[in-house]
Amino acid sequence: MKDFWNARYASKEYAYGKEPNVFFKQTLLKLKPGRILLPAEGEGRNAVFAASIGWEVHAYDFSEMAFEKAMALASEKKVKINYQIASLSEIEFPDKFFDAIGLIYVHFPDSIRKSNHRQLIKFLAPKGNVILEAFSKNHPYYQKQNPKVGGPKQPSQLYDIEGIKDDFCDISLQTIKEEIIELSEGSFHLGKTSVIRMQGKK
Repeated sequence: MKDFWNARYASKEYAYGKEPNVFFKQTLLKLKPGRILLPAEGEGRNAVFAASIGWEVHAYDFSEMAFEKAMALASEKKVKINYQIASLSEIEFPDKFFDAIGLIYVHFPDSIRKSNHRQLIKFLAPKGNVILEAFSKNHPYYQKQNPKVGGPKQPSQLYDIEGIKDDFCDISLQTIKEEIIELSEGSFHLGKTSVIRMQGKK
């Protein structure tokens, strides 16, 4: 899987563009800056945006090419991000360390999804926020019509509202909805599809 992502990020172009995810941007702008964690952050578009509005950003991804692209984007935008080449099992942060966690198209398979989400919540401080956008279980319908919309092809990596509610049962879900949206994120998220959007507070 690491080889797949290194190949995806090897191009000079940014696979998902340089602009932040729309829902992430809209939500983060409403919050007071603090420390934020961005798992599986890829080429850094959301990390760089968060840093540009005053957040102390920590991010990780297991792709070496993702790291290189993210650091290049941070340099281009003249911001600082703390980025590790790692997986969740390899990162170490104190419990209750972060004021926000951004899970933007982080698709854990069913076998580890709940445990990984629960682990991430341990890093979240009281009153901290989780921002999540991910492809829903209805995504394959749109993916068949338009492969350019991207996303996982394995049903076990897609989300639904009930599963997300169960994973984050210990936090207050302020927004959780399935929406049909038009993605325009680089070359690999293009077109209409169904996503889950969630904001929760610990």
